[in-house]
Amino acid sequence: MRYALYFTPPQDDFLTRAAAEWLGRDAFSGETYPAPEEAGLPAEEQPALTADPRRYGFHATIKAPFALASSVTESDLMAVVEDFAARTPAFEIPELVLGQLGRFFALVPGSLHPPLQDFAASVVKSFEPLRAALSEADIARRKPEKLTESQRANLMRWGYPYVMDDFGFHMTLTGQVPDERSALMKSILERRFGAFTGRPLSISGIAVFTEETRGADFKVHSLLPFTGTKR
Repeated sequence: MRYALYFTPPQDDFLTRAAAEWLGRDAFSGETYPAPEEAGLPAEEQPALTADPRRYGFHATIKAPFALASSVTESDLMAVVEDFAARTPAFEIPELVLGQLGRFFALVPGSLHPPLQDFAASVVKSFEPLRAALSEADIARRKPEKLTESQRANLMRWGYPYVMDDFGFHMTLTGQVPDERSALMKSILERRFGAFTGRPLSISGIAVFTEETRGADFKVHSLLPFTGTKR
């Protein structure tokens, strides 16, 4: 079993619904959806382009998947999550935009937002005592020889390369998109997610996702609202 601390909007949020229909799976309910019909993108081709984010569920990684330390139970983890949520105020990212990160597409902040960076760092630090150390195989899977010096240091200290100054909030919508499909994919996503871009995104809670066995689909275990969140 692995756990992850992610941001995702609530299950009934319009963005969550739109993402679930696009990715083909709702991480809250486990419900699956057929590939949407899109001009120029055959239905049989689309699932392969969303396979990776579909397995993880619609989210932004805050603390990457980790096994619990041998002395830590799920109840211990949830007690820390509940305490963290109770003392963390909700806040907004001023603007959400569609971004292209390498060859994959994601919803990202329109600009660097220091409160978001501080929040992510706080999550990483607060839950670090609960995490089991990475195995040599886990480290090797991250291909440390291809990481920057700071990313390698993050991997060894925090169990994940892309934290602290290397953190970039993103809610992934595709896997690696071939160059010849990039313009089409951008057009499709601009249309499908246009109602959510160019406007703020509320960071209203923190979600615990679980992966029962390595390679299994991630599922929402619980979503805890922050202080000041309307229920």
